[in-house]
Amino acid sequence: MFSPSSSRFGSLIIVLILLLLISCNQPNTSEEAGQSLYLQNRVPLAAKPYLELPLGAIKPTGWLHDQLERMRDGMTGHLDEIYPEVMGPRNGWLGGDGDGWERGPYWIDGLLPLAYILNDQELKDKVQSWIEWTLDNQAENGYLGPVSFDAEPANEPGLQRGMRKDWWPKMVMLKILQQYYTATGDERVITTLTRYFKYQLKELPNTPLDHWTLWANRRGGDNLMVVYWLYNITGDTFLLDLGKLITEQTFPWTQIFLNEANYDNPVSPWHYSQLKRYPFDPDEIEALSISKIGSMHCVNLAQSLKQPVIYYQYDQDEKYLRAVKKALADIKQYHGQPQGMYGADEPLHGTDPVHGVEFCSVVEELFSLETILTITGDMEFADQIERIAYNALPAQASDDFSSRQYFQAANQVELTDRLQVSYQTLGHGGTDFVFGTLTGYPCCTSNMHQGWPKFVQNLWYATADGGVAALLYAPSEVILKVADNIDLKITETTGYPFREEVKFKFGLNDATAFPFHLKIPSWTNDASVLINDKKWQGSINEGLAIINRKWKNGDEVVLRLPMATKASRWHDFSVAVERGPLVYALKVRGEEKSKDRKDRFRPFTEVYPADPWNYGLLENDMKGEEISNYRIVENDWDGSYPWNLENAPVQIQMRGIRVPDWKLTSGAPYFPAFWGTYRGDAEIEEITLVPYGCTTLRITEFPVYRLSE
Repeated sequence: MFSPSSSRFGSLIIVLILLLLISCNQPNTSEEAGQSLYLQNRVPLAAKPYLELPLGAIKPTGWLHDQLERMRDGMTGHLDEIYPEVMGPRNGWLGGDGDGWERGPYWIDGLLPLAYILNDQELKDKVQSWIEWTLDNQAENGYLGPVSFDAEPANEPGLQRGMRKDWWPKMVMLKILQQYYTATGDERVITTLTRYFKYQLKELPNTPLDHWTLWANRRGGDNLMVVYWLYNITGDTFLLDLGKLITEQTFPWTQIFLNEANYDNPVSPWHYSQLKRYPFDPDEIEALSISKIGSMHCVNLAQSLKQPVIYYQYDQDEKYLRAVKKALADIKQYHGQPQGMYGADEPLHGTDPVHGVEFCSVVEELFSLETILTITGDMEFADQIERIAYNALPAQASDDFSSRQYFQAANQVELTDRLQVSYQTLGHGGTDFVFGTLTGYPCCTSNMHQGWPKFVQNLWYATADGGVAALLYAPSEVILKVADNIDLKITETTGYPFREEVKFKFGLNDATAFPFHLKIPSWTNDASVLINDKKWQGSINEGLAIINRKWKNGDEVVLRLPMATKASRWHDFSVAVERGPLVYALKVRGEEKSKDRKDRFRPFTEVYPADPWNYGLLENDMKGEEISNYRIVENDWDGSYPWNLENAPVQIQMRGIRVPDWKLTSGAPYFPAFWGTYRGDAEIEEITLVPYGCTTLRITEFPVYRLSE
């Protein structure tokens, strides 16, 4: 596993000093929650069980550090060179007359946490120009963002020059400024946001969130999140009034999530864009349901999941929590795929595993769930974060982070421009599934970068009672303060999610009592905790092991999470194979071919199957969740980058049959008829499954065959 160098250890000491400086600028804020070492909710907001640490306090190690370095060396660190027409000096967020909408802020929303987590000065310098322009060019009335044109600007292909006053892109910049403050303590952020939110409070009654585009009313939760964050720092009560106004003008997600399925079906895939804007039509809202194909835009849905829970901090009605849990259950029921996401390309599109999942949806749902976790402390959300992060997230970008798919699918065995499975096929020239830089639509080129850095930032939390929590597992180090302002360092060493053991080593100058929270995933049985080689005898409640004791330097905790291999049921009674937090898919090698059509989508890479892919599983090997006739093979692995077929740390050998009747339709592996007894020639073979995140081509949802006697 990764061993920190002396220079790396020195950087952690610098981070510790910075944490102390920032904590001086972030007052204790919750009278109800008692004294807190980190930013806590002020009354009347409900106290949070888990408190975010300043950016830079958590450092990835091992393969996760390698993942971030690949981003640094790939598109994330060089998008201004790869995509200069948008990310270059003409961008409106740098004072230019070019693109002035969401794409620039999208990039910085991922580049900034990457820069500070890696402590990379070159990346920090790239970020700083965007920060400085934004902070230095706020209008007298508090307006923030690109300067609007006197007249509608001339159209330039590939640029979004208009809509400069739109509230939506500013919400992304609010998140950027929030992160920048947690990393630096720059007080200009507080002044700028205070002025901007006063401007919003004045302007929103006349120019509501969706005055320019619908995106802001769907994504108002992002705005609300930063409003409450600023309130916790300043205590300015006008921010609570603004929060109520933003909530009023935001799409009523709580009601929509609580709506049951009905008979009012959309008449086109673009139904979500044809609804009346604020004030919303009660009949339209009552008819809207996650169950409906075309009812919602995929990214709006991913971002909206956090909105009811963010508002719950102010209005502690349990319906907001119930709404989000129902939404997640309905997403799985009506559109779900095993990797934790859902078919939506871009409108919601049902459960067929050939339907796409947009990269923006993946990273935005992760951020929504991470936000929800800190507010609710509910481990169900932590499990869902790991399912997405360890399956969907690594599969959609190339290993060197130089290209990406706009859509991924649970079952994809040919990635070419002849695919016709998505609602956006015509609009995107058939490029939704190939690997490129601007294939599909450029939003994901800009927005994909936040996924891994924000996952790192949520590996560790402070607890409201002066302790520390590890609710997501990955190789990492953290420095924070616990108990009575005591410095603590924990090093986490693990092969998770491919291995069952997680080790924590404590670094303390003085023995100190504080609680240590550990998530116990819902998929494991007989989890155990060892403290200095002795079994911990405490209880596990609601997916949490809370260890309250006096800790000393060198203490070691070992968490063991046995992983059972299970079957889960999906589209048309197909089966996916799961083990621990990982979903497994058929190992299919690919042959890459470059293609350049000389169009706006730029050159891209198509991938064709180099191995047979049309395999089904055997009904006799499946009894409910139980699977028989398989074996787990743990490959030699030194903890380095795991996310490809060559480096996969683990695989599952199973029985299967090849099905000649299962053929591609315009490149897509739509299921054949597999229900009932299979009458063809069936030779049982051994097939290999690998972690979903290690695949490019794959079958994840398998048809299951009953063989004739």
